[in-house]
Amino acid sequence: MLEPHQLAEINRRKTFAIISHPDAGKTTVTEKLLLFGNAIHMAGVVKAKRAKQFARSDWMEIEKQRGISVSSSVMQFEYGGHVVNLLDTPGHEDFSEDTYRVLTAVDSALMIIDSSKGIETQTKKLFKVCHDRHIPIMTFMNKVDLEGRDPFELIDEVEKVLSLPTFAATWPIGQGKRFKGVYNRLSKQILLFDPNQKTKNFETTLVQNLDDPVLKERVGDELLDKLKEDLSLLEAGGDFDTESYLAGHLSPVFFGSAVNNFGIQELLEAFLKFAPGPLARPAEERLVEPTEEKLTGVVFKIQANMDPKHRDRMAFFRICSGEFYPGIDVYHVRLDRVVRINNALTFMSQERKNVEKAYAGDIIGLHDRGTLMIGDTLTLGEKLKFTGVPQFSPDMFCRVELKNPIKIKQLHKGVEQLAEEGTSQLFKRKFNSDIIIGVVGRLQFEVVKFRLLNEYGADAEFIPLSFSSSRWYHSTNKKVLEEFESYYRDQIVFDVRDYPMILFKNDWEENYVQEKYPDMRFFDSLITYEQEVRA
Repeated sequence: MLEPHQLAEINRRKTFAIISHPDAGKTTVTEKLLLFGNAIHMAGVVKAKRAKQFARSDWMEIEKQRGISVSSSVMQFEYGGHVVNLLDTPGHEDFSEDTYRVLTAVDSALMIIDSSKGIETQTKKLFKVCHDRHIPIMTFMNKVDLEGRDPFELIDEVEKVLSLPTFAATWPIGQGKRFKGVYNRLSKQILLFDPNQKTKNFETTLVQNLDDPVLKERVGDELLDKLKEDLSLLEAGGDFDTESYLAGHLSPVFFGSAVNNFGIQELLEAFLKFAPGPLARPAEERLVEPTEEKLTGVVFKIQANMDPKHRDRMAFFRICSGEFYPGIDVYHVRLDRVVRINNALTFMSQERKNVEKAYAGDIIGLHDRGTLMIGDTLTLGEKLKFTGVPQFSPDMFCRVELKNPIKIKQLHKGVEQLAEEGTSQLFKRKFNSDIIIGVVGRLQFEVVKFRLLNEYGADAEFIPLSFSSSRWYHSTNKKVLEEFESYYRDQIVFDVRDYPMILFKNDWEENYVQEKYPDMRFFDSLITYEQEVRA
């Protein structure tokens, strides 16, 4: 059994991801949360490429130039007696696979919605991933200080489009230029808004009840009457049900303005109060409880060159149970051997510090020289395989050719490392030395090309291939398998695990092949392919 102090440390952990459609304000919300946790002293705003400051969670050079997040970032800070592990995910759909992997490593999520736009395409996709994994979601309606949609319309859209019941935890008083603050239905207090106060410790006016003359003076009769009318409608929906939220069946909704640092503290404090601590994690063999004595965990992300000076490779490891300490010997399940971890790191985006102790719920970085892969399980001897870390078959392909043949070694190292971290997928053919890159979103090609040049010194051309989908395949009928691989030889490639994959020119061809070979099984998910092969 774990000692009482170890159990207390586990109970202090809160691990969550921030998800949204691009430009909803996700990175700005992240920055403000870090401000309250004293993790940074000044927040930078993601703007155009010439902006002087950039978000601390966007640490890659291409992120700074393009003003977008292309890779998830891990940040840890303390607030209110809790240790918070915050994962900022890419909003752009071309990098959604990275976000899907991150969502396997968290216990809850914060969904950011632009109050002027409502629910957008990527929001719906990411919500579905959370819903399928029963991840509790809090919602933050951002940019209420700008002209936007009616608050009732926004929460009604969440309930209808996402089929997710809501509880308005805070409620805006006016909006746009008339925005005056929010009423906190959990604390029964009113926080008044001053657009000129943007620092972490800004002076806010806190009003204790609706009859306070200060409220009437600052808000005015019209907005005060509208607030009372809105609240009477909201009260008819009942009180906040914590159990429904934890089960993923109810989302508390907060309103605010991240860029003005308004409503963020209320959101953070409610999150720490209601969000779940470390949850049990499913493995193929059994359910692993966070309070188990023995260390277990899963690698959900690989990142190369976080420190370009040292060309390092970092494996992001979610601790699922027990306690980690430097020098621990762990069992690498896939390789079937014991390895020693002499040290590990915690992160503030690209900044890091050595770990003395880490517990279930924590995300730590393990220095790696190529022995760890996404999905790897580490234990203290038990053969476990944690489930749910996804990898999907790509839809776009390019052949990579080097402009300067002298840099061939750098090219091979670059494409291999970027494939290992999930930035792209690397394929090779059996009968030639072509280097083929596959991605799920076109912008990934741009990122790979940029990083090959800037991190590895390999200036490469990307030549598009005329394929629009791909599938891993398997058959227990050896005769059919041999016939299939002989006929489609030019369309078959092999991934870094040496798993076979067929590339299709279009949807018609894919359907035709699957009908022609009923004894063959085709898979768009690596998880289902591996399950089929093992079976």
